[in-house]
Amino acid sequence: MSLAADSAAHRASDRSQGEGRSLRLTALTKEFATFTAVRSLDLEVPAGTFFALLGPSGCGKTTTLRMVAGLDTPTSGTIHLGDDEITYEKPYRRPVNTVFQNYALFPHLDIHENVAFGLRRRKVKDVDQQVQEMLSLVELEAQARKKPPQMSGGQQQRVALARALINRPEVLLLDEPLGALDLKLRRGMQIELKRIQTEVGLTFVHVTHDQEEAMTMADTIAVMNSGVIEQMGSPAELYENPRTTFVANFLGQSNLIAGAVSSTVSSTDGDVVRVDMHGTQVSIPADRAHVRAGDGWVGIRPEKVLIEPLGEPLDAPGNHLTGGVITDVSFVGVSTQYLVMMPWGQELMSFEQNTGRRPVLATGTKVDVSWRPEFAFLLPASQDVNAGVVEES
Repeated sequence: MSLAADSAAHRASDRSQGEGRSLRLTALTKEFATFTAVRSLDLEVPAGTFFALLGPSGCGKTTTLRMVAGLDTPTSGTIHLGDDEITYEKPYRRPVNTVFQNYALFPHLDIHENVAFGLRRRKVKDVDQQVQEMLSLVELEAQARKKPPQMSGGQQQRVALARALINRPEVLLLDEPLGALDLKLRRGMQIELKRIQTEVGLTFVHVTHDQEEAMTMADTIAVMNSGVIEQMGSPAELYENPRTTFVANFLGQSNLIAGAVSSTVSSTDGDVVRVDMHGTQVSIPADRAHVRAGDGWVGIRPEKVLIEPLGEPLDAPGNHLTGGVITDVSFVGVSTQYLVMMPWGQELMSFEQNTGRRPVLATGTKVDVSWRPEFAFLLPASQDVNAGVVEES
C-alpha cells in the first residue's frame, strides 16, 4: 500500500462514528412544474462501494445526485446515511462532496492551494502534510506549484478529486467527471478513479451516460430511464442477463428477434424455455427467460453470434439458422462487425475478433448463423424493441 493510502487509512480510523454507513434513498421523488424527474426511487448504496447511476440525458440521474448533495430538495421521500436522515440538511453539513465535469478549480491558486482550500477555510492543522499526501494519492506531487491552466484536463480532474477527498467525505459524488476528456485520456482516468476508490475505501456514486465508463469502474450499476431504475446489478449481470429491452439496448448492443414461447422443458442442466423464432426452435435457459408464455423478444449479443460461409461447420450447437447473407462489413481493428440479412427480413449484428483464423468475409457472402443457447435471453414482447437504442452521432 502507498504512503498516501496508509495515511488515509490511519486517518479513517479517527473519523466519527458515521464511518462505514450505507446511503439509502426511500421513495425519493422530484417534481418540476412540467415533468417528474425522479419517481419514487428506492436505492441503497453499500458503504465503500463504487456505484454508478447510468442512463441517457434527462433520465433523472443528475437530479438524484443533486438531491443527495443537498443542491436540490426532494418533493417527497427521504435520504439516509446510516441511521441519520439528511434529506433536508444543508449541503455543507452533509459528509458528502461532489466532483463536477467542469472541475471548478480556482485558476489564480496553484494546485497545492486548490487542494488545501477547504481545510484552510475550516482552520484545520497540518494542512500542508495532508495536501502532500492527497497529491501523492492522485500522483501529482511534482505539479503542486503549477496553476490549473498549465495542466491537462486529466490532471485538472485529479486535482478536483484530491480537493474533494481531502475533506474526508463519507460519500463522494461524481457528476459526469470524465465527460470533458478525450477518449484516450478518459479511458486512462477510468482506471485511475477505480484505483483511487479502492485505496481510500470511500463510497463513490458516479453519474454517467457512458456505458463503458460505468462497466469499467462500478461494482454495481443502476440503469435509469424516465426517472426510475430499470435494472440494478453487477456489470456482468446487467450485460449478460438484461431484464428489459431498454437495458439490452442501452448497455451495449443486442439483436432482438420476435418469437413465441412453445414450451418449457426440464433437463439435467435445468429448465429450458423453447421458443419458435420464425420457424426455428431455439432454447433459452429458464433463469434468462423473463417471459414464460406468449410472445417475446429473443435476445443475443452480437459478439455471441457466430457466422460461417454456407455449409461450413459452426461451433455453437443448439441454435442454428440458415439463409443469411452479409449486407455490410466494418473492419474496426480489433474486430470485424457484420450485418447479416436473415430470411424473415431482419438484419442481425455479428462481431468477430480479428484473430487471423480466416480472412474477413465479403459483402454478399451466404452464411449460416448460430449461437450457444446459454448466451440467449428472452424479454416480454410488450416492451418496445427500440427502447434504449443509442443513435450514432
